[in-house]
Amino acid sequence: MKIYVCVKHVPDSAATITVKGKTEIEEGITFLMNPYDEHAVTEASRLKKIFPESEIIVVCFSKPEAEGTLRSALAMGADRGILVASGHRHDPIMTAIVLKKAISQDGQPDLILTGRESIDSEGMQTMFRLAHLFKIPAATNVVQIETRDNDVLVSCEKEAGAREMLKLGMPCVLAAGKGLNNPRYPTFPDIVKARKKEIKIIDFEKLDIPKPESRLELVCLEPALEKRTPKEITGTTTSIAEQIVSILKDEARVI
Repeated sequence: MKIYVCVKHVPDSAATITVKGKTEIEEGITFLMNPYDEHAVTEASRLKKIFPESEIIVVCFSKPEAEGTLRSALAMGADRGILVASGHRHDPIMTAIVLKKAISQDGQPDLILTGRESIDSEGMQTMFRLAHLFKIPAATNVVQIETRDNDVLVSCEKEAGAREMLKLGMPCVLAAGKGLNNPRYPTFPDIVKARKKEIKIIDFEKLDIPKPESRLELVCLEPALEKRTPKEITGTTTSIAEQIVSILKDEARVI
């Protein structure tokens, strides 16, 4: 089984993000693998234990610095990596086109895994666009995968804790949710072995991909500002409780 895992190189959510200009951020911060993608890599490693002949290939479309993110995926159990390197930010439309081309040039996928979303843009589009380009089915927020002969049975988490069971023919695209597994973090020997694994680097410009007719343009980035005004609640216990209920009902509108 050939399992491709698409991973994204994103800023650490614990870092202080500084907007530079209108559409860029200050990149002198820690970048790492998108957390949802860690679940996808972990699931690929689990499937390989069931099907030992499988090969796990991680694919990333990002800046050259993303090689470190690919090394992390290799340390988590992937066999080799493909990095399509570009010096610019690209929208989900172009990202899906590039990932599709990189995978198609490498081989025929039996299964493509992604995270359900990226923590930087939260677009939740790439997996569906990729499936459309391959003309194969897709499922998102997957929390359980059961492989069969030529298909997979997956459980997808919906709102309010509900779950949806889907049967998809293979190949297909599955976007991992947090409930799928606990990410497998590498040991020191895993990290050492990952240094020797192959990462194929492809120059985006040499792919000669024409600009798609449809595209998304980032107009500007603005830091999220907290606009909270502290309000002291005084009075008796009963009075305080009544005021809290009133705020939740009339101002916050959550009850």
